Amino acid sequence: MATVTAPAPRLALPGVLRHRAAHKLLLLALAAAILVPLANAHWASGSWPHALTVDLSGPLGRANDWIIDNRDSSPLFLYFFGYISNAVVLSVRAVYLVLLAAGWAGVTAFGALVAWRVAGVRLAVGTGVAFLACGLLGMWVPTMQTLALMVVAVLTSVVVGALLGLAGGLSERTDRALRPVLDTMQVLPAFAYLLPVVLVFGIGVPAAVLATVVYAAPPMARLTTLGLRDADPEVLEAVDSLGATGRQRLLTARLPLARKQLLLGLNQTIMMALSMAVIASVIGAGGLGDRVYQALASVDVGAALAAGIPIVLLAVVLDRVTAAAGEQTDESAGEPGSTLRPWLYALGATVVVAVAVRLAGALDWPSGWTLNIAEPVNRVVDWMTAHLYSGVPYLGGTADWAGHFTTWVLDPVRDGLQWLPWWSVLLVVAALAWVIGTWRTALTAVLAMAAIGVLGVWKPSLDTLSQVLAAVAVTLVLGFATGIAAARSDRFERALRPVLDVCQTMPQFVYLIPVVALFGVGRAPAVAAAVVYALPAVVRITTQGLRQVDPAALESARSLGATSTQQLRQIQLPLARPALLLAVNQGVVLVLAVVIIGGLVGGGALGYDAVFGLAQGDLATGLVAGAAIVCLGLMLDRVTQPTERRTKKGA
Repeated sequence: MATVTAPAPRLALPGVLRHRAAHKLLLLALAAAILVPLANAHWASGSWPHALTVDLSGPLGRANDWIIDNRDSSPLFLYFFGYISNAVVLSVRAVYLVLLAAGWAGVTAFGALVAWRVAGVRLAVGTGVAFLACGLLGMWVPTMQTLALMVVAVLTSVVVGALLGLAGGLSERTDRALRPVLDTMQVLPAFAYLLPVVLVFGIGVPAAVLATVVYAAPPMARLTTLGLRDADPEVLEAVDSLGATGRQRLLTARLPLARKQLLLGLNQTIMMALSMAVIASVIGAGGLGDRVYQALASVDVGAALAAGIPIVLLAVVLDRVTAAAGEQTDESAGEPGSTLRPWLYALGATVVVAVAVRLAGALDWPSGWTLNIAEPVNRVVDWMTAHLYSGVPYLGGTADWAGHFTTWVLDPVRDGLQWLPWWSVLLVVAALAWVIGTWRTALTAVLAMAAIGVLGVWKPSLDTLSQVLAAVAVTLVLGFATGIAAARSDRFERALRPVLDVCQTMPQFVYLIPVVALFGVGRAPAVAAAVVYALPAVVRITTQGLRQVDPAALESARSLGATSTQQLRQIQLPLARPALLLAVNQGVVLVLAVVIIGGLVGGGALGYDAVFGLAQGDLATGLVAGAAIVCLGLMLDRVTQPTERRTKKGA
C-alpha cells in the first residue's frame, strides 16, 4: 500500500503581506530601488530637473502671433469661425429680442405655466416669485441677457452632447474613444476653457457661448450613453422579435427607456452652463455674471449679492423643473397629443399676456418696483468687517484666522511638497493610485504629474496642490461629520436640504465675494470658497451612501447588542466605502475648480498664471497653466477614483 506524503508546509506570511495592496507596494518599492539611484545619477534630487523641461513659450508665442495677425484675413477665420461667431450672435440676439417682446409679465407667466405643467402648483408659484424677485432687485434686463445666452448654450450643449452620447451608446469602440476625452473635460476647471476660445473668437458673446458649450456638453454625452447602454434587454429582445429595424428600435425602445437619464443629463447641463455663463463674464458674456464680476473687482458685496440672488433663483428654478420632469413616470407623460396640448395652451396664454402688457405700455419692468439691497447689505458687511475682521476678544478675527491658516497650514504644506525630491512625489502618486486602482490608473497619474514637470511649472503646481489638499482635508472633515449627522437624523436632514440646495446651485464665481469681504485677498480666501463650494456634494453623497446600507446588516448588529457608534464604525462606514470614496473624488474635483478661480483673489500659483494669460492674451503662459491644471486634475481624479473592479470586490 502506497503511502501518501503530506505536502510540505508553506511559509506563513504575516497578515499585512497577504493583502493585495502590500504586494503592489512591495513591487513599487522594488522598482524604486532600481530607478531612483539611476535618476539621482543623471538628475540631482530636489525640484524638477531643468534638463527634463520643454520650453513651449516660443511655439505658443508664434501661434499666438499668427492667430492675432490672421484673425481678420485667414479663410479659416473668415469662412468657418466667422460663420460660427455670426450664428451665435444672431441666435442669442433673437432669443433676447423674444424675451424683451414677451415683457416681464409674459416671461413670468410662461415660466410659471411650464413649471405648473411639469411639477404642479407649488413650483409654479415658486417660479413666478423667482422671476418677480429678479425684477424687484433691479436685475430684469441682466437676467434676460443671461437667460438668452443660457438658452442658446444649453440647446447647443444638449444637441452636441446627445449626438456624442448616441454615438457612444451605439458603438463600444466610439465609447472607448470618447471616454478619455470626456474624463479630461470633466476634470478641467471652467476657467481653463476661456483663453483658447478668446484667441479664436475674441472677447464677446460667441466666445462665452462656445466656452459654455464645451464645458456643459460632457454630462449630456455621458448620461445619454449610460441611458442607451442600460436599456432593459428583455424589452429590446421583444422589439427585435417583432422585426423592428435598428432605427425603429432606437426611436421606440432605447430612447424612451433612457428618458430619465436624458432628462438628468439636461438638468446637469443646465447647471453647468449657468455656472460657466457667470464665469464667462470675464470674457464679455454680459448679463448677471458681468455685474458679479464688476462687484468682485470693487469688493462691493451689496451689488454682488443683488446680482448673485437672481443667479441662484434661476439655478434653483431650472434645477427643480428639469428634476421634476425627470421624475415623471412614462404613464404620467401621456400620449403625444395630450402632452403637446398643455404646452400649446401655455404658449397661447403667454402670447395673450405679452400682447396685453404691450397694449398697456408696460413691457419693461417698472422702475418704481425695485428694491435696493446693496446699501443695507454693504452696511452689514462694513459692520462685520469692523467687528469681525480683526480685534475680536479671545478669538481674533477672520483676518487673523486667514493669516493663521496660511502660516500654520498652507505654508508648511506648500514648503513640504516643494522640498520633496521630484521622484518621491511621483512615487507617492504611483503608490496612492495603484493601491486604490490598477497599474493603468497609476501609470496615468504618474504621467500626468510628470507632464507638469515637463511643462516647467512644477513649483506653481505644487503650490496649487497644497491649497487643494488643505481645502479637501477641511471639506472632508466637515462633510463627513455633517453627512453622518444627516444620515442619523431625518429632522436634521430635512432642515439641511434647502441649505445644500442653495449652496449646490450657486455658481462658483459667487462664492468669492463674501470670503474676500471677510478674509481679504490671498490663498486662504480661495481655500475657504473652495470648501463652501465642495461641501454640499460631499455631504449629500455621504448621507446617501450611509442611508443605502443594507437594513438587514444593521438589524443583525442591533440584535447582537451593538451600540449606534459601533454600528456606524463597524457596519455603515465599511459598507458605504464606495460612496465615501466617490465623495472624496467629487470633493477633490470641485475644490480644484474653485482654487483655480481663486487666482482672481490672490490665490496665486496656476490660477494666477491662467488669469494673467487670459487678461494679457498671453497664450504661452495661459495655455501652459491650463495644461498643467488639466494634468493636476487628471492626477487627482485617478488617485481618488477607485476602479469599478475594486469597488465591486470591496478590496
